[in-house]
Amino acid sequence: MGSGVELEYLDRTVRPCDDFYRFANGRWLATATIPPEERAWGAFAELRDRNQAVLREILEIAAADRDHQRGTPAQLVGDFFASGMDEAAIERAGIAPVEADLARIDGARTPEDRAALLALLHAGRAFPGFVFTVLPDAKDSRTTLFQIQQGGLGLPDRDYYLKEDERSNTIREQYRAHVARMLELLGHRDARRDADTIFRLELRLAQASMPRVDQRDPDKVYNKHTLAELEARAPGFGWSTYLGALGVRETTLNARQPAFLTELAKMSGDESPEDWRVYLRWQLLHARAPYLPARFEDEDFAFFHRVLEGVPSQQPRWKRVLETVDQRIGEALGRLYVARVFPPEAKKKVLDLVEDLRAALGERIKGLDWMTDATKAQALHKLGTFRVKMGYPDEWRDYSGLELDRGPYATNVARADAFEMRRQLAKLGKPVDREEWRMSPPTVNAYYASSYNEIVFPAGILQPPLFDPKADDAVNYGAIGMVIGHEMTHGFDDAGSKFDADGNLREWWLAEDRAAYSERTDLVVRQFEVYEPVPGHRVNGRLTLGENIADLGGLKIAFAAFMRSARARAQAIDGFTPEQRFFLGFAQGWRSMWRDEAMRVRLTIDPHSPPQFRCNGPLSNLPEFFEAFGCEDAQMSRPPEARPAIW
Repeated sequence: MGSGVELEYLDRTVRPCDDFYRFANGRWLATATIPPEERAWGAFAELRDRNQAVLREILEIAAADRDHQRGTPAQLVGDFFASGMDEAAIERAGIAPVEADLARIDGARTPEDRAALLALLHAGRAFPGFVFTVLPDAKDSRTTLFQIQQGGLGLPDRDYYLKEDERSNTIREQYRAHVARMLELLGHRDARRDADTIFRLELRLAQASMPRVDQRDPDKVYNKHTLAELEARAPGFGWSTYLGALGVRETTLNARQPAFLTELAKMSGDESPEDWRVYLRWQLLHARAPYLPARFEDEDFAFFHRVLEGVPSQQPRWKRVLETVDQRIGEALGRLYVARVFPPEAKKKVLDLVEDLRAALGERIKGLDWMTDATKAQALHKLGTFRVKMGYPDEWRDYSGLELDRGPYATNVARADAFEMRRQLAKLGKPVDREEWRMSPPTVNAYYASSYNEIVFPAGILQPPLFDPKADDAVNYGAIGMVIGHEMTHGFDDAGSKFDADGNLREWWLAEDRAAYSERTDLVVRQFEVYEPVPGHRVNGRLTLGENIADLGGLKIAFAAFMRSARARAQAIDGFTPEQRFFLGFAQGWRSMWRDEAMRVRLTIDPHSPPQFRCNGPLSNLPEFFEAFGCEDAQMSRPPEARPAIW
């Protein structure tokens, strides 16, 4: 029996403790290529591709049968997929699916008209100006709270509008040209002038936007207001009209970025109605372009993927439509998916892993020399109350009332979006539903939710190479075990640690413990901010801090859990000890390569560090790693005083 380590990927010319990422993956890195339709490629992408092959078969079978009972998962996903694959019908429909909203935009003359119009667009999941969400109240996790957040930009982040360097200037010019071309397709006579107007309004929004690093701090984005307080703080926008049009009766909300909303309200009065109409037409088109005729979809791809991310070719149509179906009605699709790929015995094995890691983290908390007993007791209580969701929901989402058919694709997308926003708004005034999932079962990802104090692992990520029920335990602990530990550690990262066991934003630490914690996390910031994956572009140590803490903690916890088990005393396989196989399973899980353009986008907006640093970064702080490989004079080793020792 093999170990599960991909031996053909190893580069044995590299010493493991000089560059373990390259030792574990070097031959793959030297021979693999990024497919022309991808921005990156690697272990996660290969797993996603295998999942998509299963999902494609499910969708094609569902689409081939026109006699499904209405409202069943097979009918919903089958008709949705069929409408997305019918390119001839999409071309015939033209812009008809968005004409009614365009007419409403043209009819908006006053600020009150505009407030009601934004409510209508937001209820259809197009978000000019700002975004609303319905989430638990961060300081009372039992109740839901209407939340308003900055938004309304076409480019990925405020930095794309504000940075003054040659590349940023070039991208801004290319963006304006793209907007103009899209407006020409819509029939605008002076599209370049309108594109300049749109950019000017978006620039004002960008200048008022809170930086991403600040948004990571839950205290900075908790700004509870009554409606009267919001109207006083951000006068000029019809907040009451907006909420009334959405059917929101609650008069308390969270204005996550108050300064942004003040500027938005000011713009509502001092920008002309005509300029607002131009901006709103663009924002609607931007939201719907991927579902309209090819001329719109192709131009959307040309800028947002070819220019921004360096991707030469579009994904095959079936993949694009599949992704849309999964994003909109993922639990309907997920019900059909999990029956094929996630048997009960796999779920039990992962749950056993979770409990192994929970016990290991508990032991590590008890042994911390920098934390007082009072704070340790609170941390252990929080750990003990972690909820675990594995594979798929116990109760599937009810899609009653959602009408999907084989008509225009963009119409189906709009119906699904409107259904979802109604579902979100219906949460207001009700207790928080702690059984809800925020990812669909086929998703190749996982998450920790602070307000729920829970870790969630969709079935999609619980597949080889990250998890294989038949594989060597050392490799499973190193791959999916590290991911489990990572999500657990999010409950104690710089943001998650501000929430208590009940999911409330509350300081449960003694001041001296918080100060000691900050000293250690500052070491993580300093470590990662020197990494430079693309020349001239470094990792943002503050933006990625939470994920870097979780990577370091997750790896330590997974290794500790593995060493506590009898499995760690197994024999060598493929020439590697159990400890070595653990670290190889971990490193090969991060195997990937990225296009430079896509990496630049990632460094601006993504709170995760690039994969090679998610591998070597934590390992360089881990004495257990160097001991496992018998390293002396290791290039990766960091001085003891520079190593962050947190969890």
